[in-house]
Amino acid sequence: MKTHINRIAIISFTILLTISMTSCKAVKNANNKQKGGVIGATSGAILGAIIGNNLGKGGNGELGAVIGGVIGGGAGVLIGDKMDKQAQQIEEEIPGAVVERVDDGIVVTFDENSGVYFDTNKSNINAMSQETLNKLAGIFSEYPDTNILVVGHTDSVGAEDYNMTLSKNRANSVTNYLMNKGLSSGRFTTNWFGESQPMHDNNTEAGRAKNRRVNVAILPNQTMINEAQQRAGEN
Repeated sequence: MKTHINRIAIISFTILLTISMTSCKAVKNANNKQKGGVIGATSGAILGAIIGNNLGKGGNGELGAVIGGVIGGGAGVLIGDKMDKQAQQIEEEIPGAVVERVDDGIVVTFDENSGVYFDTNKSNINAMSQETLNKLAGIFSEYPDTNILVVGHTDSVGAEDYNMTLSKNRANSVTNYLMNKGLSSGRFTTNWFGESQPMHDNNTEAGRAKNRRVNVAILPNQTMINEAQQRAGEN
């Protein structure tokens, strides 16, 4: 009996050690090129980065299908390398944007303080936003083997139905502007959530300003995935 208990203790210690090593600072700080070789689970992190603190509250099936899962193995390393480079370029050329590398993708958040914003109750692209979106379109043109997801949000001020329509119009404005720069319509998926997916406190002005946002997620398309798998000898 004692031996059996000792074996359980050893196994438990081994599992805990493995978990702690996997979650250590070096792994957390590894870029996605490095992590691509070991991650193989279905991705929910990008979805969470886009829709915030209400993940799992229905209506997200379409986005989940667009985002798909994480590509592991050698193909994941190759994809991660390309996405790291694209994320770095966005950070360098659009310094106001919040750029996150999440799994195989990139999530870019624009709010009133970061490059793409809308005047009160308006959905047209203003001059400042045009300048930022022109840079973003140029980067997208350099990386044609990616799909682009545009998601619109609002704060909680005003009627819920009105905010839903406003977020829809703003997301469509961003998508249409980018497509008018010569990007293929087949690369785009557009979605909107109105006030239902806050990432910040709507009780403060600073929080509301951050909730009035548009997210752009950049994801490898099937062409990039197939090419990476072939290069890695996994196809």
